[in-house]
Amino acid sequence: MIKINEINIGKKVQDFRTARNITVRGLSSLSGITGSMISQIEHNQVNPSINSLKLIAKALEIPLYYFFQDDADSQDLIVRKEERKTIGLPNQQDIMYELLTPDVKGAIEFCMMSIPANSDTGEVTQSHNGEEVAYVVEGNVHIVLGAGDRHELFQGDSIRIPTMTNHRWENKSNDIVKVIFAITPPSF
Repeated sequence: MIKINEINIGKKVQDFRTARNITVRGLSSLSGITGSMISQIEHNQVNPSINSLKLIAKALEIPLYYFFQDDADSQDLIVRKEERKTIGLPNQQDIMYELLTPDVKGAIEFCMMSIPANSDTGEVTQSHNGEEVAYVVEGNVHIVLGAGDRHELFQGDSIRIPTMTNHRWENKSNDIVKVIFAITPPSF
């Protein structure tokens, strides 16, 4: 078990910020925290409050808990099938996302989404502050882009989803659908 005083939160803030090509000034603008405070946090001159970390996490579009994760395994390059991290959204209980990259610290995220038969990703559309490319590995699926531009994708098809384009997935078949997608910058 890792102890909180063993975590270098300042370095984590700096690493996530630089991985997203955001300057200190840019993070200050996005988070509402002064640039000098962000610099002090990154250089471990001050301990940030939880509220400050929440604002920074929101600005960097990462979950708060990323700042508290153990980095012991962060240098792993290979993700074994049985060791994949499962991620997802709370309002999508049946949809499963498996992280295919070791973590989300790099410039790109690679995931596999499994959509059960006769289900969808919900009425709420998603969008990402970056580009996404999706490839249908198994099954047939519909994707709804923007205000209702609907496309049917078959096994082996792929689609590029432009930056900040609202979208949702629908599986109208009796079989599971698996879609692999890459997002840059990482958003889960």
